Amino acid sequence: MTASQEDIAAKPWQTGAPVRAVQKRTVRVLAAAQILGGVGVGVSVSIGSLLAESVARSETYAGLARTATTAGAAAVGVPLALLAQRRGRRSSLSAGWLVASVGGVVLVGSAVSRSIPLLVVGMLLFGIGNATNQQSRYAAADLAAPHRRAQALSIVVWSTTIGSVIGPNLAGPGARVAAVLHLPRLAGAFVLATVCMALASALLRSLLRPDPLMLARRYEDVEGQAESGTGTEAVRAEAASHEKGSQAGTLRAGLLHLRHAPRAAFAFVTIVVAHTVMGAVMTMTPVSMSEHGANLTVVGITISGHLLGMYAFSPVVGRLSDRMGHLSTVVAGQAIFIVSAVLSGMGHGSVGMVMTGLFLLGLGWSFSLVAGSAMLSEATPAALRPGVQGTADTAMNVVAAVGAGLAGPLMGWIGFGGLNAVAGALVLPVLVLWALVVRPR
Repeated sequence: MTASQEDIAAKPWQTGAPVRAVQKRTVRVLAAAQILGGVGVGVSVSIGSLLAESVARSETYAGLARTATTAGAAAVGVPLALLAQRRGRRSSLSAGWLVASVGGVVLVGSAVSRSIPLLVVGMLLFGIGNATNQQSRYAAADLAAPHRRAQALSIVVWSTTIGSVIGPNLAGPGARVAAVLHLPRLAGAFVLATVCMALASALLRSLLRPDPLMLARRYEDVEGQAESGTGTEAVRAEAASHEKGSQAGTLRAGLLHLRHAPRAAFAFVTIVVAHTVMGAVMTMTPVSMSEHGANLTVVGITISGHLLGMYAFSPVVGRLSDRMGHLSTVVAGQAIFIVSAVLSGMGHGSVGMVMTGLFLLGLGWSFSLVAGSAMLSEATPAALRPGVQGTADTAMNVVAAVGAGLAGPLMGWIGFGGLNAVAGALVLPVLVLWALVVRPR
């Protein structure tokens, strides 16, 4: 081997000038698409329940919007990832936002016709935008240098904040659009959200070139090794045999990898647990605060602080994760969750303690999701990466939905303090897995 070959071999391929240029462009395009698509996500969270209540003419249907969008995101997580596995991130993400925009059209139709079936179908399709929003973060890590993977991923997560803030405030502008188009008042916001999601799809389709995942695969194939260095020969053989095979085969290969790669399995569990803890406590906090006499303004400020903790500091979390290590950052996130549970659980009627606790809940989620997602990407070969990532996102949505559904009865049984105690206890398996399986390595 010549000196120049040794120098090339000593450096990660992601540090080469051509790859760095593509990576910068990829992150910018993904961030712009997240801002546009995030508008739709914000609309579904804030105005979706109002639309459902209006279409069904019943308050009992207000929760239908959240349920249907969550179900849509969970159902499409793996198929969307497998599309990326076969055809790349550009095809997968652009298709996701496009289908979500079709869901927006269906929702406008449901508002006009007051059709509950159309409402359900529209919300299911609209939920695909949530899954696309979540999987976009992984695309930022495909070409990132190992020491900057979490930071690149965190920028895309942070970009969601902008759209999520704009979306809930589209009721007024949407009403004016609806008046011009002679549509029901609430339909206007979904017209704007549909346009934004369609633009996100077009942006990715036209500008996400070269495809980051496909380019990463070419480099890894040339070098003859996965950047994670964790795949066993059995996993690699399974990946090669199923890469162009059935979806079930691809998923089996991913699950086999999780069995043989403790760091990947640890990251998988971390992502699922973090989303479940966050969803369960956040869902019931407004109810608990209202029971203790807090008005809607205070509740709104508390939720805004929670969202601030989730998204606003993600670039800082990403940089911290790259510097101190993904594993250490994940463990720090679990500690933040425990402190959050103590403050919220013992807050009772103290608005300050609950607000602080909910902010820390969002921050713990940020630590866990950013570092856990970066670790999952790092510990999984490119050939298996989309399938494993999509399975993680599907699992986190399904388990979190179950957790949120159980949070109400649980709080009724043991109170808000008890709910926080259970949430704090949920992070213990992550710490045990870290102490017994991952840390010794």
